[in-house]
Amino acid sequence: MARFQIELPNDIIKEFEKLNQNSHKMLEEMTQAGAEVVYKNVKSNMKYSFSNSNELEKYLKITKSYKTPSDGGVNTKIGFYGYYKPESRTFSLTSKSGTTYSYNGVPIPLIIRAREFGSSSGEIKKPFFRKSFNKSQIEKAMLKAQEKYIKE
Repeated sequence: MARFQIELPNDIIKEFEKLNQNSHKMLEEMTQAGAEVVYKNVKSNMKYSFSNSNELEKYLKITKSYKTPSDGGVNTKIGFYGYYKPESRTFSLTSKSGTTYSYNGVPIPLIIRAREFGSSSGEIKKPFFRKSFNKSQIEKAMLKAQEKYIKE
């Protein structure tokens, strides 16, 4: 039988150990950098789909990086959260049974989805969110974040 034996230099072993200890932090920073690129693209693309995009920009959020329990991956989400509450539309409804429901506003994801994909009530689709995911820009930002940890 053939045998092969090799010894790695100590500096390479130390670098692997350091990388192993910082891998979760590195992945969090990489996904955060990719999400920031998408965030900037969404903000710039919204101007072409909405006549008054400034009101909706405050509902666009980036979540904290988190570890998924199912597969152990690291994710960072970007999306629209909250309710659009114009002052002219605040009212409450009372049902026949006497239960009062307060009108909470229109969910922002519903507005965004109707603009992105169109709706059956005649909303013309004007995609802006899907166009914001430029793979080369995201990879470039993620590799730039990775360079702090892995030096070639």
